[in-house]
Order: sequence, then structure tokens, then C-alpha cells
Amino acid sequence: MKYLFITTTVILIASCSSPDKSRQLQIQTDSLSSKLHNIYKPGFGEFMGNVQLHHAKLWFAGTNNNWRLADYEVQEMQEALANIQKYCTDRPESQVVDVLYPAIDSINNAIKNQSLQSFKSSYTLLTRTCNDCHKSTGHDFNVIITPTTVPVTDQDFKVKSPL
Repeated sequence: MKYLFITTTVILIASCSSPDKSRQLQIQTDSLSSKLHNIYKPGFGEFMGNVQLHHAKLWFAGTNNNWRLADYEVQEMQEALANIQKYCTDRPESQVVDVLYPAIDSINNAIKNQSLQSFKSSYTLLTRTCNDCHKSTGHDFNVIITPTTVPVTDQDFKVKSPL
């Protein structure tokens, strides 16, 4: 009985490692690898455009004391920055995104304390940090400012009473 079990196990292992099966598995692996390599992922510029949009919306949310929206916008910025570090590893700029986190932490504290004065100074710090990062990575032609008009016309940034 013991020998029958060992013999069966050896035959099963041998059949699983046949050259044909190994070749088929390799073909499948190569095919899936090719598909993954060619799948769309946003580029660095698309991610940064997303950060810029949330940066602008953050300003209008905060200056209208809409702290829930401000919190949402800053979280969206952080998500986009994390995605840059995850999906754009081939870009050297991705390695310096961390420089923004202290300024974002400052904004998060201002939002938590619902302090407009602290929010404005933290937002200025974030904007300055963005521009310093652009300079250090050779993108000083891309200057970020405090927005003067709302970035989208189909959103109200004022706080609304609950329905």
C-alpha cells in the first residue's frame, strides 16, 4: 500500500512537469505579461494635472470654510501623489514627491482645527513647496499659484445646510 502511494505520487509529479505543460504555462505567462505591459496607466503629467485640479479646488473649499470638502480635496491630492509613486517609478520626479507631505500635514491640521488663517498660510506653504519641487526637478517653467477663479463652474464651494 505504501509503495502504491509513493508510485502514484511520483507519476503525478512527473506528469505535471512534462515539457509540453511547462511550455504551455510559459506561453500563458508571456501572454499575460505582454497584456499587463500594454495596459493603459496614466502618465506623470495626468497624475500631476489631477493634483493641480485638487489643489485649486482645495483653495475654494477652505476659503469658504467648507471643511468637509477641503478634507476631501486634500485626500484626493494625497491619493494622486501616492499613485505617482506607485505607477511612475521610472520617473526621477516620483522620488521627490515626499517633499510635499509636511505641507499637506499642515493643511490637514488647519482643516481639522477649522482655522481659516492657518489654512491660508498652510496653502501658501504647499504652493511654495510645489514650485520648489518643480525647480529642483527642472520643471520651473510650471509655476503654481493661488487660483483666482474657480477651476470648475459646475460646483458650489460654499457650505450648504444639511437637507
